[in-house]
Amino acid sequence: MARIMQVHDSIVIAAEPLELWEQIADPSQMGRWSPENTGAEVPRPGSPATVGTTFIGSNLRGKARWVTSCTVTEAVPGERFTFDVTAIGPKKPLLKGSIATWSYTFEPTDGGTRVTETWTDGRRRWPDVLANLFDRFVTGGQLFSDFQRGNIARTLAALKADVEPD
Repeated sequence: MARIMQVHDSIVIAAEPLELWEQIADPSQMGRWSPENTGAEVPRPGSPATVGTTFIGSNLRGKARWVTSCTVTEAVPGERFTFDVTAIGPKKPLLKGSIATWSYTFEPTDGGTRVTETWTDGRRRWPDVLANLFDRFVTGGQLFSDFQRGNIARTLAALKADVEPD
């Protein structure tokens, strides 16, 4: 069976697109919502990143810790924010290559904004059999597409809970 190379999910949040974009476009904030990402070292913390900005993301899954090097490829205020993961490693992002792309779109709706988070697998040159074995090993039995689908749902729910406090 061929790999699923992209998954996404959406949620409507009672906030303006620009307000949500400004938070997501500051990668240092992602640790507030993501089940794996614990934050990022960015050139200007507290400010949205611009196209070409590189940052180092820190991540945690169980006992495993790793860092990634990422480059912002799209930054359209209130509409879209995208970055490519271009390197990965346990303490420094030394293994270079196309790892993944993360993208966020913001669409106005009645009463808020539909936020869509999309993960695209960058490992296109990996044979499906090898990728599937690797995925199951590092996720505890799941394919990355299924694993990321769950992460995206948790991230979006946490973002909504953070922005729409009781």
